[in-house]
Formats: sequence, C-alpha cells, structure tokens
Amino acid sequence: MAGTAAPMQHLWQHSLSRTDLHQRNFADSRPTIATSKLEIKLLRFQLIVPTLVALGLAGPAFAQASKSDTSAEKIEVPKVERKGVWQPTAGGAQVPLWPANVALAKPDTGDEAEATGNGSPLVGSKMWHWASYVTRPTMTIYKPKGRNTGATMMVLPGGGFYAVATDLEGTEICDWVVQQGMTCVMLKYRTPQVWPKENGKQQRPKVLLGLEDAQRAMGLLRQGASAYGIDPHKIGVIGFSAGAYLVANMSNTEERTYSLTDAADQQSPRPDFAIVAYTARMLDNSKGKNNLELKPWVKISPKAPPTLIIHAMNDPVDDIREPMAYALALNDAGVPVDMRLYAKGGHAFGMRPTADPITREWPGDVKQWLHDLGIL
Repeated sequence: MAGTAAPMQHLWQHSLSRTDLHQRNFADSRPTIATSKLEIKLLRFQLIVPTLVALGLAGPAFAQASKSDTSAEKIEVPKVERKGVWQPTAGGAQVPLWPANVALAKPDTGDEAEATGNGSPLVGSKMWHWASYVTRPTMTIYKPKGRNTGATMMVLPGGGFYAVATDLEGTEICDWVVQQGMTCVMLKYRTPQVWPKENGKQQRPKVLLGLEDAQRAMGLLRQGASAYGIDPHKIGVIGFSAGAYLVANMSNTEERTYSLTDAADQQSPRPDFAIVAYTARMLDNSKGKNNLELKPWVKISPKAPPTLIIHAMNDPVDDIREPMAYALALNDAGVPVDMRLYAKGGHAFGMRPTADPITREWPGDVKQWLHDLGIL
C-alpha cells in the first residue's frame, strides 16, 4: 500500500469525465500486463482504487451515465465513498452465495474492505449509487407484491466490472419486477475485475468472477425453489452493460469454473429467459465498421433461452452493432430473439424516465414480451 500512495494521490487530483475513463480503461488502453505478482497487484490497485474514489465509480455503465439523460443538462454532485457492506432497501433479504468457510477467488483489490458510494452526474435527476471491493458475493431477494406468478427475475447490474450499480440498475429494477407478481433477485457480484490487455488487445479473463457468482445464484434459486415460493423453470435474468455481458455468458454455457460446493451446483445455471440491456464486449470491431462478427471469446449455444435485447441507437459507449451482432448470432443458432431499438437514450439509463422514449417505454416492452412467452 505504501508503494501506491503517491500515484493514487496523483490520480485523485485529475479531473476526468467518465467517458474519458471508459476510453482509457476499457477501449483497449490498459497498460501492458505486468511481469511479476507484485507489479500486477500494484498496477491493479493504482487503476481501481483512485478511479472509484476520485470519480465516484468506474467502468462503462457509469462512464456513460452522464450520457443517459440526453435531453437535460448534466448536474454534477459531490462523490462520496464509505467503507461498509452494502445493505438492501426495504423488503430485501440479502443471502450469501457461499458458506463463509468456502474460499473464493478474490477481486483485483484482494481483501480491501467493501465500500459503497455515489457517482456523478445525476441520472434522471437523481443520484445513483454503487458497491465495490466485493469479496463475498450475495443475492438479495424481494418477494412479489400481491399475486405471485411463480416467476423470478435475477437482476445483474452494470458497473464495467469495477463496481455494481446497486440502485440505478439493481433495486430500482426490482421495484418494478415485484409489481408484476414476480420474485426479484439482485446479484451483488465480486468486483473489481479489470480485463487484461495482451498484444494491444483487451482479453476476457479466463475466470470471470461475476459469471461464477451468477451461476451459483441460479443454482441456489433452483435448489431452494419450494422454500422461495418460485417455479424453478421460470427463472430468468436481466442485465445492464457489464451485467448484460454476464447474462449472455449465462445463456450460452453451463460450464462452471469453480469447484462444486453442494447440491445447488448440480442444478442448471442457464436461465429460462434472458433480457440484455445495452451490452458490450461482444463485437469484433477490428474488422471494419460494417462487420458483425463476434469476439473470439463469445460462444453461442442453440440451447440459449429466448432473449430480448434493448438498446439505443445513439449509445455513445456500446455501439449498436454490439447487440446486432449478438442477435444475429443467436438467430443463426435457432434461438428466439427479439430486439427493441430506439433512436435516442444513450447509455446507463436504468429505469429512470427522461425525455427519451426508451427510458419510459422499455419496461412495457419487457412486460409484453414476458406475456408472449407465457411467463406472466
């Protein structure tokens, strides 16, 4: 830690926009991979800690939050970080994904204590919050209001794999889900996990911590379905930005990269339906503007569930070609896929209404789609 104090202080003093942050840390611009374990540890901490503290959050989902309220002036607010474990909103029951005695791979910040904070500027005229340095992942369960359809929606917030957007793309989504008669489960997955860069190109980590946590949560829900009052064959997922990428991974593989712990890990981790909102990290953009080929690490399975894709054409962070490429690949594999594309909306708008129609209309699109599938 002592060896990182000077560079951390230097970075805190920089005034970067979150779009700048995305371009520096995610657009294939991470420094060359370090050659020693100590160097790797220092590099990761220098990249992550000052980013979260100085900017209020990091990564695409928040590097672009300023772009989501496209019709209003950006309103900056002070950014504050506090040590402490994130706590659910009213009605939520937070459940650990693994027993305390099960050793888990740690995020890039190691044993750094969990923290929460807020970002800037406002989104939909409201402040938004995040959690990071997550070493013990959890799922928070919200029961449906009124009737119980038996269906469940797992919510995977974005955060660029730097953090988890706990309200904007988490609990606020659950507020809507439970009103539809569904159980909602918000995943707080392990972060941060910076994607490495090799030979000048960003690479997917061989072990993706967020995917492990999402698969474990799915197994727990199916194994405990009767206790939770849910239908084990009506458990779907919705993800935003980085969380959307995790949804795509869940949809297309049943392979786990962690040691099986108990009966929950014998359950299928594949969702029964999937919703992908402003996804990234899918398109191979090295082959020209009109190319719609996927990155080498993106695998498509004909067993993927019915999928709904939501995206704004003017998303300044995740090009519209990202979801188009994924949708075409699913279609080619025989997977039912629907798309709802809007002209404007930007990125990281969550479910907060702005002047852009997508922010007010996509929940209705989801509801109709779920009815069409027979989920609701």
